[in-house]
Amino acid sequence: MDSTCGKTRPGGAPIIGSLVPLLLLLLVFFSSSPAGFFVSAHKHHARGNKSNSTSWAAFRPKEELVAYTRIMARMARMEKSSNKTIRHAVGYVTGDQFYGAKASLNVWSANVASPAEFSLSQIWVISGSFGNDLNTIEGGWQVSPELYGDSNPRFFTYWTTDAYQETGCYNLHCSGFVQTNNRIAIGAAISPISVYNGRQYDISLLIWKDPRRGHWWLQLGSGPLVGYWPSFLFSHLGGHANMVQFGGEVVNSRPSGSHTPTQMGSGHFPREGANRAAYFRNVQVVDWDNSLVPAAALRLVADHPGCYDIKGGSNRAWGNYFYYGGPGRNVHCP
Repeated sequence: MDSTCGKTRPGGAPIIGSLVPLLLLLLVFFSSSPAGFFVSAHKHHARGNKSNSTSWAAFRPKEELVAYTRIMARMARMEKSSNKTIRHAVGYVTGDQFYGAKASLNVWSANVASPAEFSLSQIWVISGSFGNDLNTIEGGWQVSPELYGDSNPRFFTYWTTDAYQETGCYNLHCSGFVQTNNRIAIGAAISPISVYNGRQYDISLLIWKDPRRGHWWLQLGSGPLVGYWPSFLFSHLGGHANMVQFGGEVVNSRPSGSHTPTQMGSGHFPREGANRAAYFRNVQVVDWDNSLVPAAALRLVADHPGCYDIKGGSNRAWGNYFYYGGPGRNVHCP
């Protein structure tokens, strides 16, 4: 791994050679049924809340919420009915040229109250005007009974080039993402998963643009690459991203007229901290120099903090990080 001036290079094109060690740490176990696919998560000792090395930051002024509401208006394209809304608790960087992103996120079996709802935690790589030409590349874990037929957290990908209207899809449900590694099953259940007040298991994701061919590659863990999104799929992302986002998303179908109790992350608020709340750690972006650098000026925003909130900081062990999530419906989220 090449490192200069605090930067870590993803490596040469077209595959991130310097990030692929000889030892494959990520294993996939296969059985005869789809439910038999498992992607392994790695145990991590939570150290992100040490008060002697942590600097907390909260970014939720009114102007941030106004700007973020405008940005996230694109998610309305995903709504299937007038009474279904999307909730977010995310960290994002914008206003620069980005060529990828990386983070580690712990995995939970979030409770999803309705088959029509889902809960996910992911990285978004975004470019466009947030109108009909929005391009996104997305990857992470999600619990979606409607999509997978169960409540297991599953490794997933997504992409769109027209703000979720006609193009793009989850996983391999349409042509687009090119899988190059048959040892990792896209859509596989992730195991083991984090336990409240117990052991924490996380996955590491890297999305990175090949500077020679322009493809966007996906790496899960520290093993071989999963595959890539071809450059020809995209208009704006054919060049670079102008926004990168990390965090959680929940569909709220407002059952019985009240907010859904579907959980985001662990289902606990970020104030509970290590071993209890969901987290993203070592949050990084790939800059113009094809180097991994900390996601400086990371802005944190929760559109409904009484339902799902976010709180972050930085330290030597975890770099830039944040805790996020919540239980959904509660006394502060009727």
